Amino acid sequence: MNIGLIGLQKSGKTTIFNALTGQDAEVSDYVSQKVEPNMAVVDVRDTRIDRLSAMYEPKRTIYATVEFVDFAGLSAGAAEHGVFSGEAMQMVKNADALCVVIRNFSDEVIDETHGAPNPASEIETIATELVLADLIVAERRLERIRHDLQRGKKTPQLQAEEKLIDRLATHLGDGAPVSTLELTPDDRKALSGFQFLSAKPFFAVLNSSEERYSKSGDAIAAIDARCPVVEFAGNFEMELSRLESDEEREIFMADMNITESAQTRLTTFAYRTLGYISFFTVGKDEVRAWTIHSGESAVDAAGTIHSDLARGFIRAEVFSYDDLMERGSEKGVRDAGRFRLEGKTYVVADGDIINVRFSV
Repeated sequence: MNIGLIGLQKSGKTTIFNALTGQDAEVSDYVSQKVEPNMAVVDVRDTRIDRLSAMYEPKRTIYATVEFVDFAGLSAGAAEHGVFSGEAMQMVKNADALCVVIRNFSDEVIDETHGAPNPASEIETIATELVLADLIVAERRLERIRHDLQRGKKTPQLQAEEKLIDRLATHLGDGAPVSTLELTPDDRKALSGFQFLSAKPFFAVLNSSEERYSKSGDAIAAIDARCPVVEFAGNFEMELSRLESDEEREIFMADMNITESAQTRLTTFAYRTLGYISFFTVGKDEVRAWTIHSGESAVDAAGTIHSDLARGFIRAEVFSYDDLMERGSEKGVRDAGRFRLEGKTYVVADGDIINVRFSV
C-alpha cells in the first residue's frame, strides 16, 4: 500500500512522516525550497505474524508494508499552476490513498506567515485544490477531444469520451470530487488512465500540539464531516519515535494516554478506513502477510501472490488464524473440521491462511 502525505505548507507533514517512519527528514518553521518528496517503506506490525513465525519457525518472516511519500506543502491557489510538478505529480497519482495533514498547533513564526490554525478551513482548502486540479485536467482533455472532432475524427469512441468528460467537468465545476460522480464500470475503465486526485480515497491526520491533543472535538467533527480523521500529537510522536529505550517510550506514551505508536495507529486506521484486510501464507520457508481489499476473492488473493497462481488457479486450501491458535496446529484444525477447500469465488476473510493449488 502506498500512502501520499499531502497538506498545506507548514501543516507538519514532514513531522508526521518522521513520526510514522522513524526517519529524520528536515523540518523547519520556514517554507522549504525542497520539492523532492521524502519516501520510506515501513513494516505493518501485526502480532499475528509474530505468533505464526514462532509456530512455524520459517527461514523468512515478511510483514506487509506501507510506503509513505511526503510531498511538498501546497499553497492556496496551487491548482492554477499545478498542484504538484513533474515527477511528484506522477508519484501522487500512483498513490493508493492520500493522507491530508491538518495543522492544529500554534507557532509564532508559522502563525505570523500562515495565520492561526483553522482545521475546518484547511480541509476545505485541500479538498477544493484537488477538485480544481482535476477540473483543469478534464477541461484540457475536453479541448483536445473537441479539436479532434472539429477536424473530422468523429469516431464513436471519441464522441462517447466527449460526453463522459463533459459530464465529469460539469461535476467538478460544481465543486464535487470525482469520487461522488455516479459512474458505470465502463466509465471507470475509461477514466482510469487519468488517475484523478479527487477520485482517490483520502483521510486526514489532525496534527495537534501536546496542549491540544485529545481536546479538539470541534476540529475533529469539522474534518470528519469531510473525511475520516485520526489525531496525532505530531511533534511529540516524532520525538517519541527517536527514543531507543522501549521502557522510556512507554513512560512518555502513558503520560499522553497513547497506547500504540503513531505507525501502528495510522496503519490500523488506514486499513480499516480504506477497506484493506490481511491474509497469510505459512510454511517452513516463509511466513508472510499479504494485503488485499475487503470483498476480494480467492483468485484475487492468488494473483496478489503471483500472476501464475491466479492464471492456473484450481482450489485454495483455507483455514483461519483464530482456528489455528485455538487448535494449536494444522492437524488440530483438520481434526476439528475447520480446514476447507474453496473455489475462485470464495471471499477472503481477514486472517485467512491460504495455500493455492494451481497448474499452468
